[in-house]
Parts: sequence; C-alpha cells; structure tokens
Amino acid sequence: MRAVRSFSGQAVRLFPLALVCVAACSSGSEPTGQAMVARGEYLVSVMACDDCHSPKVFEGGIPAPDMTRRLSGHPAEATLAPFPKAALSPGQWAFAGNQHMTAWAGPWGVSFAANLTPHKDGLGLWTEQQFVQTMRKGTHLGVGRPVLPPMPWPAYSHLDDEDLRAIYAYLKTLPPVANVVPQPLSIELAQAGP
Repeated sequence: MRAVRSFSGQAVRLFPLALVCVAACSSGSEPTGQAMVARGEYLVSVMACDDCHSPKVFEGGIPAPDMTRRLSGHPAEATLAPFPKAALSPGQWAFAGNQHMTAWAGPWGVSFAANLTPHKDGLGLWTEQQFVQTMRKGTHLGVGRPVLPPMPWPAYSHLDDEDLRAIYAYLKTLPPVANVVPQPLSIELAQAGP
C-alpha cells in the first residue's frame, strides 16, 4: 500500500510538469530559439536570398555568393557600367543587372540589394516588427519608400508571421558586415550616369 501512495504522490507532483511539456510541445506552438533560427536558415536558402543580396565571386566562370560578404547587399565600392537607355524607359520593360547581381535597372530607375546582416548599415537597427511589415507591405521599414524590383516581396508577403519571424531571427545570427548600400536612383539620375 505504501508504494501506491508514493507513486500517486509523485504523479501528483509531476502532473504540472507534464502539462507544461504538453503545452510547449504541442503541434500548434511556434518554434523558438535554435529551431526558429534553423527554420529561418532553411527559408533564406530556398528563397534564394543569396542570389540578389550577396556579392559574387567567379568560380570557373560561374558566379557564386561571396561568403565573406554573405547577404551584405550591393557593395558600396562597386561601380556601375552605364545601363542601356532602353532599360530605363518607362514605356519599355527592359531589365539590366550588374556583375554582382546586386544592382538592377528598369523602368523604375536603379535599385540595389539591401544589406541583410545585423550590422547598423543593414538590419542591425531594425526591429522584428519593421522587418515583418516591410515584407508584408513592400515599404522600407514597413512605412517608407516602396521596395523596388526585383525584390519579390508580393510573393513573400504570403509567408506566415512565424516564417517571417524565423527569417529575421536567422538574419540576426549572421556576421555583421559594414556596407552602406546606395539609395535607389530615379530614372532621371540613372540616365545621367556616373
């Protein structure tokens, strides 16, 4: 009889712990910590963020992300060759890029890939909410100028909050890279050239 009482006393003491575990491990809970960062890393990979936001090095004639400057955006020191005038005409839909694949010209002018690292020149001063709102609304910091092509924010705006928060969490784990990305150029400024 004593063993039964002892067992039931332990069961009563362990019951609250079991409830906490069930609540934390339920399928509807959001991932936190390392699970969230891992989810963000996966999403950044499959969404091909490096294709536009990482400067390139050439390996065997093929462009590859420069992992020493990963996701740091358009290099501040990079010069742009003149873009074809047809790429900058509002009535045309020509499109041109640069050697790093971090700058693009089109009827909107010239846009530059943002620095996504946690440096103050990148996302270092952004809050999670500003990042989520930028991806939802297509506006810089969620309230500013439009996010320009080719950034596919309209597609990414359909990600749920959990995925957007995971991407932000992963980006905050990257090595910070000092790189001030230029502001977009209007068609008039882009046509004027360097």
